[in-house]
Amino acid sequence: MTEDVLIKRAKNGEVAAFEALVSAYERRVYTLAIRSTNSHEDALDITQEVFLKAYKSISSFRGDSGFSTWLYRITMNQCVDFARRKKNITVQSIDDDNLLQLPDTKESNQPEHSLEKSELRKELDTALDMVSQEHRAVVIMRDVVGMKYSDIAKTLEVEEGTVKSRLARARSALRKILIERGNISLPSTSKQSERRRENAKL
Repeated sequence: MTEDVLIKRAKNGEVAAFEALVSAYERRVYTLAIRSTNSHEDALDITQEVFLKAYKSISSFRGDSGFSTWLYRITMNQCVDFARRKKNITVQSIDDDNLLQLPDTKESNQPEHSLEKSELRKELDTALDMVSQEHRAVVIMRDVVGMKYSDIAKTLEVEEGTVKSRLARARSALRKILIERGNISLPSTSKQSERRRENAKL
């Protein structure tokens, strides 16, 4: 059964159809919530609130954007409301080594390799907690959840170019924080930047 059919049936009050939509998106909604709250219990509460709100308002979904975009917008709004209530939000451990466009290191079974990755994640957690909610949100949606630029733009109700500029500023801010903290060594972001430095020496 296609998503469009499920949405249509859910609009007609078919609970089983809405439950199928919940099953399809529950994990991704929870991921957004846990990255924003650093609390399993709070993330579960937010996830429940998101789907309750979606169930009550699904009749208003017109399909101008994708169902996922509509659902993510509800999720981010709930996360923002939660942050305003709590006023002390941290971010769950990030497993994405490419968050700051750092090149992947080759997999290794050596203990020191696992330790380095663990330390990097801890530092990323701290850095993410130090940037603005606006920057944190766009980084989470793009680098953690893996949303497309177009979907992020629709979710945040901004232009796609705005998303890209926010993400660039967010990554720059995160990199600056990591460098200033000095607890990890950041490699070059690309071979191209290495070539630029080499050319500058000539």
